[in-house]
Amino acid sequence: MKYTAHRQQQGATIIEFALVLMVFLTFFFGILDFARMLWTWNAANEATRWGARVAVVCPQDTAKVLDRMQQFLPQLTAANVVVDWYNAAGNLDNTCTPATCGAVNIRIRDLNYQWITPVGFGLPNAIAMPSFATYLPREAMGTDPNSASVCSVS
Repeated sequence: MKYTAHRQQQGATIIEFALVLMVFLTFFFGILDFARMLWTWNAANEATRWGARVAVVCPQDTAKVLDRMQQFLPQLTAANVVVDWYNAAGNLDNTCTPATCGAVNIRIRDLNYQWITPVGFGLPNAIAMPSFATYLPREAMGTDPNSASVCSVS
């Protein structure tokens, strides 16, 4: 009889361990997923900074800006990135030339974050992240002979 009671106790311990492990892993992976969301947030912010830097130093080329930004956040597409050029007076002028451009504003819009763990707060769909933007005044815009390292995308 003692042997049977021991087997029943051992079975109860395994079930308790499985239940506790399931709760622990859910919270653990939820914390990892939240950290991944914060990393994506930071990468999007950094991508706008680098995109703006390329835009004000290199020749006016939106594709080059997007390429540089995708090094930080590969899921970015042309639909997510908005490049606004401003003339010397500060007015929006997407047709300005390197001689007449005064600044650039790089924005990321419609960026979504998809949870990969079941903890996702019951959200089956992706979470819309806020828009990110960086505004910089014009620097060399293709006329600086020392800007080749910034303008080349590898």
